[in-house]
Amino acid sequence: MTTIIFYILALVIAVFSVLAVTSKKVIRSATFLLFVLLATAGLFLMLNYHYLFAVQVTVYAGGIMILFIMAIFLTHKPGDEFSTKMSWKVRSSVLLAVGGLLLTGYIIVKNVTRVYNYVQSGEMKMQEIGTAMMGTEKYQYLLPFEVISLLLLACIIGAILIARKETSAGETDSDSDK
Repeated sequence: MTTIIFYILALVIAVFSVLAVTSKKVIRSATFLLFVLLATAGLFLMLNYHYLFAVQVTVYAGGIMILFIMAIFLTHKPGDEFSTKMSWKVRSSVLLAVGGLLLTGYIIVKNVTRVYNYVQSGEMKMQEIGTAMMGTEKYQYLLPFEVISLLLLACIIGAILIARKETSAGETDSDSDK
C-alpha cells in the first residue's frame, strides 16, 4: 500500500511541477506549486518525518505560498497570460535544464547509500534537527537560512514599491482629470 501511495505522490509532484512551469497564467502556476509542496509534505509523512511534514505544510505550503500570491496580486493582474517565444534563450534554458537534471541524477546515484542509511535509521531527534538548522559548522544551515530570509524581505519590499508606483501613477492620472 505504501508503494502505491509513494507512486501517486511522485506522479502528483512530477505532473504539477511541469504544469507550474508551463502554465501561462501566473495564479495557476502558484496553485500548481502549492500542490507540489503538499505532495512533498506527504512524502515526508511517509518517511515518518513528522517535524518536516509540519514545517512543509505550515511554512512552505502556508506562508511562502501566501507570500507568492500576494506578490502576484501586487505586481500583475492574476488573469494575465504571458506569451512565450521560442528564441535562443529558451533553447539554451532547455539545454541547461537537461544538464542540471543529469548532474542531479549523478549526485543522487552517487549518494544513494548514504541517504538509504538515513532512511533506515528512523526519525531524527528534534535536537539534531535544531542543531543542523541553526549551526554554523560544515553541513549546518544557519547562513543559508539567513540568506533566504533576506531574499524574502527584498521580495516583499520590491513588491510593495512596484505596487506603490502603480498606485501613485493611477492617482496622478485621476487627479489630472479633475
